[in-house]
Amino acid sequence: MNAIEIRGLSKSFRSMYAVDHLNMTVPVGAIYGFIGENGSGKSTTMKLLCGHLVPDHGSIKLFGRDYTDPGVRVRVGALIENAGCFPGSSIYQNLMMQCINLGLDKPDEEIDRVLRIVRMEEHASLKFKKCSLGMKQRIGIAMALLGDPALLILDEPINGLDTDGMRIMREILTDITENYGCTVLISSHVLGELEKIATHYGVIRQGKMIMEISAKEMDSRAQVFASLKTPDMKGAAALLKKKYADVRQDAEYIRVYDAANTAEIASYLMENGHSVSELRANKIGLTEYYVELMSGKEDK
Repeated sequence: MNAIEIRGLSKSFRSMYAVDHLNMTVPVGAIYGFIGENGSGKSTTMKLLCGHLVPDHGSIKLFGRDYTDPGVRVRVGALIENAGCFPGSSIYQNLMMQCINLGLDKPDEEIDRVLRIVRMEEHASLKFKKCSLGMKQRIGIAMALLGDPALLILDEPINGLDTDGMRIMREILTDITENYGCTVLISSHVLGELEKIATHYGVIRQGKMIMEISAKEMDSRAQVFASLKTPDMKGAAALLKKKYADVRQDAEYIRVYDAANTAEIASYLMENGHSVSELRANKIGLTEYYVELMSGKEDK
């Protein structure tokens, strides 16, 4: 069973498609990174999943049932845009109000549970307006986790966070899936951070899903390359282009693609009078893979 199955989903505004016959499959237990440029349809898709918008066409199933089924809707938690908290109220008070809205039994126990998950148990009395951006994002996730949902939908929760805030968010999201059995759908522009936790990816462009791929499959398809530095970057690059088909140079490195044998490259350069100060083998990461996909260099 999949947590999310979307088929032929469409939503238009003023005759223009924001989501255009979209298909999406999110396996149970996945951290699914939803990637696309601004205006590509990510937020609209998430709002459709949450029932904030009504689709024009298509179907949405959550855990094998229609997404409007009340029995499945209670299994979904979401953080779309912001936490929707009252600035002058404490974290505890905001969570209590949401518990009352949801009709939860034993709200104090539930608040303690979600605050532990998001590493905020020592800040329950702090007013929301005094919280940092990272704390506010974690509070939003705590709000979404009330009621122990099986699916968590998060729209850009790590954007704008500092390094430590991103680290904490990674730990929280991994903990949610591994220890609480929750599936996570997360959108983000911070692809380097998303790459550290996501198990699956969906890439959307102009409202259409152009690729769905698991992290394992993407890693197996990722292009390998050797990156190097040498005192004569221009001369070394010209020499390497005589032997290797894809050699690129930027401000810092020469990259030789589809050539992970660094010893062979070093020998070739030294035999032709070029010393090498730095040389290592790499694979392209999610950011580069995404850029190449969007430029049409990667097959769909």
